[in-house]
Amino acid sequence: MSQRPQQTARLRSDAIKSGPDRAPARAMLRATGLDDAALARPLVAIVHTWSDVSPCNLNLRKLASAAADGVRAAGGTPVEFNTIAVTDGIAMGTPGMRASLVSREVIADSIELAVQGHCLDAALVLCGCDKTIPAAAMALARMNVPGLALYGGSIAHGILGRRHLTVQDVFEAVGAHGAGKLDDAGLREVETHACPGAGACGGQFTANTMAMVLTALGLSLPGANDVPATDAAKIDVARRCGERLMELLREGLVPRSVLTPAAFRNAARMVSATAGSTNAVLHLLAIAHEADVPLALEDFEDASRATPVIADLKPAGRYTAVELSAAGGTMAVARELHSAGLLEDSWTVTGRSLFAEIADAPKPQADQDVVRPVSRALKPRGGFTILYGNLAPEGCILKLAGEGRTFFEGPARVFEDEAGAFAAVQAGEIHEGDVVVIRNEGPAGGPGMREMLAVTAALVGRGLGGTVALITDGRFSGATHGVMVGHMAPEAARGGPIALLAEGDWIRIDGETRRIDALADLDVRRVAWVARPAVVRRGVLAKYSRMVGSAARGAITESD
Repeated sequence: MSQRPQQTARLRSDAIKSGPDRAPARAMLRATGLDDAALARPLVAIVHTWSDVSPCNLNLRKLASAAADGVRAAGGTPVEFNTIAVTDGIAMGTPGMRASLVSREVIADSIELAVQGHCLDAALVLCGCDKTIPAAAMALARMNVPGLALYGGSIAHGILGRRHLTVQDVFEAVGAHGAGKLDDAGLREVETHACPGAGACGGQFTANTMAMVLTALGLSLPGANDVPATDAAKIDVARRCGERLMELLREGLVPRSVLTPAAFRNAARMVSATAGSTNAVLHLLAIAHEADVPLALEDFEDASRATPVIADLKPAGRYTAVELSAAGGTMAVARELHSAGLLEDSWTVTGRSLFAEIADAPKPQADQDVVRPVSRALKPRGGFTILYGNLAPEGCILKLAGEGRTFFEGPARVFEDEAGAFAAVQAGEIHEGDVVVIRNEGPAGGPGMREMLAVTAALVGRGLGGTVALITDGRFSGATHGVMVGHMAPEAARGGPIALLAEGDWIRIDGETRRIDALADLDVRRVAWVARPAVVRRGVLAKYSRMVGSAARGAITESD
């Protein structure tokens, strides 16, 4: 590995605070409580996605306060900003879920505007729920000022009798309730015990997957993201992040110094090794775009094929992120992959290499069984595979978490949106062997590429998780498991082949040959195809629908 890159640190904030002509700006800054000494120090952004609408971001203001203390102690002046969050677990299955992926772009844009608009010298981003995490990385890569990210931490698992619960269990309980397998009282018990306090959803769902990605990319301090939200040690972690941010400023180490091709390959392998959320593919493509790092959908096939699943985590496994943390956390997974030669060395925001951090990380307990050596892997390959075929010329993702079934064929049951499919599942109209098709839920067509967790969890709750397949141009929650194919590209709204399917068409999904095909003459139907009218005609969703690109490229907003 080449010598760690260095840049000469320069105070960008001088542009707003130095010289006679900046007296008006200084006057306004003084009104916030800053004195001469504070103005003389670097002005450092502490950006967070705090909200009290959900547990995922509930602790971020406390962490921001601790991080600010760390900045002050290390010679900086913290400047706090808050941006939005859209919580998938609440929005799921509703029209509000259209805002979820869109919020990734809005959060990244707002961080950029706040930091760049005030010429701040460095940035620490505190994030919690699903889209806030990739948005943090996207903004840091885009701005390329000294910065790092801290995940607010996982929620503790709920406890009901001897069961450990996550919000996944609540969604699946809804399906069981709809099938008559769980009464009202039983559903309420699961609901009231699943989420005990602050923190993001507890399995290796999107939030915890992306928190691990931040560490693998080198944007977070090793071990920092693993500390659960309600652990008393999280405050100290946040303070240390504030201190380290000032060191980064002095050293001139910027995000693109660590966001190398090797770092992205490592991140993809960490996702594969933990059977993590397929959303990580979408988000890593978007982060790489901001960092000007070449990354393609096919790179994730290479990572998944070469990397076995070694972490026994929900949704398909037994354990939650809190239990992974106790077993050594992200670095325990990295240690096993490194021992097997499955990681590459790369720089991190510690100023040290990933391999050096792995070597110095605390050893996991000998009797833990959350993370296994590669020689005793749970599954021989990662949690997803990339498919192509006459239904997805640009590609799509078959999720292998759970049953790990790689071949399925059956008749299409076609639905024009998620709501229609969910109603059919709850009404008992979907049967063993069916291939549920949900279209018009892509990035542009949705708009917003909603996740289908309400449908997939209802299928599992009704006992159909391994006997029904689902394909969509939308997305899946990290909590989804079963025979699921998402991110079908091109999407229906852009004339993708999924738009041409008809009820009863025979669909074949083959993970071994990496193909997804309809046994029908789709070209004949294309002649008569007409795009559906836009679902939303004004506002942010309409703007997003016009600008968003293919899921195969990360569903980024594109100006050309």
